[in-house]
Amino acid sequence: MKKFINLTLVLALALVLTACGSKTEAEVWDTGDVQALLDSGAFSEELEELDKDTAFILYRLADYGLDRLSGAVVFRSAGATCEELAYLVLDSEDSAKAAKGALEDYVQSQIDENVDYRPAEIPKLENAYIDQRGETLLLVVASDIDAAKKAVE
Repeated sequence: MKKFINLTLVLALALVLTACGSKTEAEVWDTGDVQALLDSGAFSEELEELDKDTAFILYRLADYGLDRLSGAVVFRSAGATCEELAYLVLDSEDSAKAAKGALEDYVQSQIDENVDYRPAEIPKLENAYIDQRGETLLLVVASDIDAAKKAVE
């Protein structure tokens, strides 16, 4: 009987540990998330793609001690709105953490620059979604941020 109880407890523990391991912080964002966001209807206009070198300069990543992006997929408004989508890949989690600070400062600078110029865009910027997973980052500034978040849940 004791063996049966012990076996049952071991199996129950294994099930609990397996259930807890479904989503972890170590997961990373990927290009599938980018496509899901583009298809989500979260953006009010079609966005234009930027190359990773332009993104590196735009987000002022050198000011945060970074020397390059390992990869990036970046889409921005052509100018009518402040909407954008950035997926950045860094060399390490520490580099991604530094880049996250750069993105947060970038969004704040966009708020400061657009408060008088495009006041209707400020709520989008104030609700910007910035998230780090491992060595990857995601920045979303969208007209429907809830649809964007739902697309990548």
